[in-house]
Amino acid sequence: MTTEQLPDSNASRLKAEFVNLYRGNGHVRETLPDIPSRLGSADKYQLKRLHDFARKNPIYYNSYKMTILDVPCTVYEGDINEYWISSTKHDVSNQPFYPTWILSAYEAVLEAKRHGARQIIDIGSGDGRIAYCAGMLGMDAHGIEIDTQLSDLQRRIIKETDTKFNVWHADANEFKYEMLNLTKPAFFIGGLPEMGEMLARSILSKILADELLERESIFVFMGSFQLKKFTKSTKKWGWGFVIDESDLAVKSALVLPTCWTMDQQKDTPYIFTKKD
Repeated sequence: MTTEQLPDSNASRLKAEFVNLYRGNGHVRETLPDIPSRLGSADKYQLKRLHDFARKNPIYYNSYKMTILDVPCTVYEGDINEYWISSTKHDVSNQPFYPTWILSAYEAVLEAKRHGARQIIDIGSGDGRIAYCAGMLGMDAHGIEIDTQLSDLQRRIIKETDTKFNVWHADANEFKYEMLNLTKPAFFIGGLPEMGEMLARSILSKILADELLERESIFVFMGSFQLKKFTKSTKKWGWGFVIDESDLAVKSALVLPTCWTMDQQKDTPYIFTKKD
């Protein structure tokens, strides 16, 4: 699979038009369809749960309606400065808190489920949106987050939305994954290639040492179309060295909007890999 073979998702088409229409000044801003449509895979009930996450999440301070590509949507504006600053305090932090879109988290979890994942482990889980989506889809979901403020934020969201997922306030490099009794897990590894390589290698070494998990685990990486000059590999959206040295195969990839690609033409490729 090459960059040229990777089309934009419907979520990215939604984001592109949203950028054209948006006239606000939110530090973070994103949108969710209000009804089921071609812009995403969520049904009416799942969309309600995604909106619940935004409404109960204190990083969003404003919302309003907007029609995008003939679909009624809600725009959410927020400010993550407090949590971003807190997340930078940790020596082992691989990337400060800067979230993906809620809709992207849902689509990425759904893709992992299509690949057979039964458990979702989000490494560097931030405000818990990936684990939240897994929990609402009935999966066994775990968010591992080193920052106290973000871990507390996840617990607040769990309480206020009544959505079940597990929050682990821990360093993912030291975490004892065997206690989770994993069978078919998907590990979402936080950090773009130029920042998350050390974390990825640490997690991979732990999981691939287990014979069962080596066969059954899915590893999801956030790649980039705009690689930095100090990115070690230009292959596989910046993750070529890590994927190849671990003998992983790319099973699929989705291009999905994230807060850090709001001013970029191309969004973030989520790369789904597994041992052949």
